[in-house]
Order: sequence, then C-alpha cells, then structure tokens
Amino acid sequence: MAPHTGHGGWNWYTGSAGWMYRLVVESLLGLTLQVDDDGARLLVRPCVPAGWTGYRVDYRFGETPYTIDFVRAGDAPASVTVDGELRPAGSIPLGDDGRTHQVRVVL
Repeated sequence: MAPHTGHGGWNWYTGSAGWMYRLVVESLLGLTLQVDDDGARLLVRPCVPAGWTGYRVDYRFGETPYTIDFVRAGDAPASVTVDGELRPAGSIPLGDDGRTHQVRVVL
C-alpha cells in the first residue's frame, strides 16, 4: 500500500527477532527446550567465552519460574543442581508446579 510499497514491514523484524533469540538462548547460553514422552527438560550446552565467570537466566515454564545460575568453579566437574538436589549434568527437568526453582549449573 502506498507509500510503503516494497517495504518488508513487521515480517522481517519479527523473523529476525526470532532468529536472534534462538542464537542467543540456544547457541550461546546453551538452553534448548526438549519435550517428549518422558516430560520436559532444558538441555544445557553453553558455548560462552572462557572469560565469562558466570551468568543468570530467568526462565519460565508455564507458570513456573526457574532462576538458573551458571558459574565457573575452577576445576570442579560440570554439574546441575535443582533446588539443592544434584541432577545428571546436561539437563534441567521442568515441571509446571507454580513454585520458583533455583538451579545452579557448574560449567
């Protein structure tokens, strides 16, 4: 419609924002949502610069908030702790119980 003939409009912006989100959250910060017959989980595979000592991600699954702290702990082995309970490294189990969950990921 004149005078906007030939302009990409919001489709271009929305698509770019979606790809930027995936680049940052999935590829850099390393969080990928996986849902299957066993339930939902966040797969953890960060690819952050070695100089980063840590970072925090606030993630919401349904009505349930997760505060995820990523830390470099020297020579400590990689691990995932959810609400103080050690979980297998590499994934964060998700549930929609409405409670706030504290997660610690040692890189």
